[in-house]
Amino acid sequence: MKELIRNSIKWSISIAVITFVLAAIFSIASNGILNGLPWSLGLLVVLFIVLIGIFFDMIGIAATAADETPFHSMAARKVYGAKHSIRIVRNADRVASFCNDVIGDISGIISGTAAALVIIQFSQNMDISKHSPIEYGINVGLTSLIAALTVGGKAFGKSFAITYSRDIIFQVGKVMHFLEEKFHISIIKDSRKKKMKQKSKKRK
Repeated sequence: MKELIRNSIKWSISIAVITFVLAAIFSIASNGILNGLPWSLGLLVVLFIVLIGIFFDMIGIAATAADETPFHSMAARKVYGAKHSIRIVRNADRVASFCNDVIGDISGIISGTAAALVIIQFSQNMDISKHSPIEYGINVGLTSLIAALTVGGKAFGKSFAITYSRDIIFQVGKVMHFLEEKFHISIIKDSRKKKMKQKSKKRK
C-alpha cells in the first residue's frame, strides 16, 4: 500500500513537471509563430493546435480500450511494433493521463491564448476599435467555434478510438519501436524488466 502511494506521488510530481515544461514550450513556440503571421495563417495554427489535442485524446482513449492479447501473438512472430504496443496497453493509465490530461489540457489552454492573439491581429488589420461590439462579437464567435471544434472533434475521436483501438495502438507502437531503434529514445520502459531487476536486487 505504501509503495503504491509512493509511486502515485512520484508519478503525480513527474507529470506536473512535464506539464509545466511542455506548456512553457508550447506557449513560447505558438506565440513566436503567431507574432510573425497574418491572422488568416494564425487561425490555421490555432486549428492545428486543436487537432493535436484531438489526436492525443484518441491515443489515450485507444490505450484504455485496447486489449493486449492480440499483440502477444504478433510479438511471438516478431512483428514490428508489437512489443511496444503491449507496453502501451500495460501502462494504459499513464498513457491516458499524459495524452488526455497533459497534452489535451495544454492544447486547450494554448489554443485559447492563440485565438486571443489572432483576434487582436484581425482587429488591427481590419482597423476595428478595441472593446467595440464588433470586436466583442468576433471574440465570442471565434472562441465558440474553437470550443465546438474541440469538443466535437474529441467526441468523434473517442468513438473512433474505441472502434479502432488495436489499429491505433499498433501504429503508435511502431512509432515507439522506430524511435527506440533509431534514436535510442525509450518512451515507455518494459515493466516486466523493471520487476525482474527489482527482484534480483532483493535476492542479492
